[in-house]
Amino acid sequence: MTAATNTKPETAEVPSAQPSGLPSLPDYHLRIQPSKGWVSLKLRELWEYRELLYFLTWRDIKVRYKQTVLGAAWAIIQPFFTMVVFSLFFGGLAKVPSDDVPYPIFSYSALVPWTFFAYGLQQSSNSLVLSANLIKKIYFPRLVIPISAVISGVVDFVLAFSVLLVMQLVYGIVPSINVLFLPFFFLLALVTSLGTGMWFSAMNVQFRDVRYTIPFVTQFWMFATPIAYPSSLIENDLLRALYGLNPMTGVVEGFRWALINTDTAPGPLIVVSSLVAVGLLVSGMYYFRRMERTFADVV
Repeated sequence: MTAATNTKPETAEVPSAQPSGLPSLPDYHLRIQPSKGWVSLKLRELWEYRELLYFLTWRDIKVRYKQTVLGAAWAIIQPFFTMVVFSLFFGGLAKVPSDDVPYPIFSYSALVPWTFFAYGLQQSSNSLVLSANLIKKIYFPRLVIPISAVISGVVDFVLAFSVLLVMQLVYGIVPSINVLFLPFFFLLALVTSLGTGMWFSAMNVQFRDVRYTIPFVTQFWMFATPIAYPSSLIENDLLRALYGLNPMTGVVEGFRWALINTDTAPGPLIVVSSLVAVGLLVSGMYYFRRMERTFADVV
């Protein structure tokens, strides 16, 4: 098997030997050859293979909950108990400010989008290696694999988000009109997860030790994001805009602003975060397409 299996088949007409007495019929064979240089993203192929994207996403969801004791409860346990730990140590012992919001809901409202992002990053980074047999056998847009890995986390997000809504009722916090912007902040988290996942998934095929760096990167990224502390601690507007170079900062602050009515409106921070997230996605897709010609040989 050669790297040629990573490009779309092209048809070429070849001579055909037909038995005598039968009409001559054209015979075609598939010539698969590697692309050269920088290639287009071929986003139209993703739409053509939308059913495959659906089935791969459904497969990832079933595998995640198959033969588990707690099943879908794992989607709630992880962010909830992280919130409990943060509330005890950061909110209780360290007395970290929480923008005049009860610390448990302050931290949990950030952990919900963060858990979705971290899950998508982890799953998409290893998705190509785990799908090696599929990649070697048939042609399809390889972008489908990391995309399905990220989208499968939407189920976990919905479950964890439902707990957040219950917590808001318990604490008597009613979202304002800002909640209309919530889909945008979720989309920003999705774009960030897709962009970083495509970078790491392509690199993980070439360098297998990349997967060992993912937990470290995720942990460092979490503490660089205002989850356990508010970004309002940074009062300088210029520094806040620079802080937005971390796209998850805009996501977390946007969720808090939209759901629990904090005074830290995203402003310029969300603009910077959005630009960085889109840059990660576009560059990640081009890098992925650039490297996919070698996937079948190396994976």
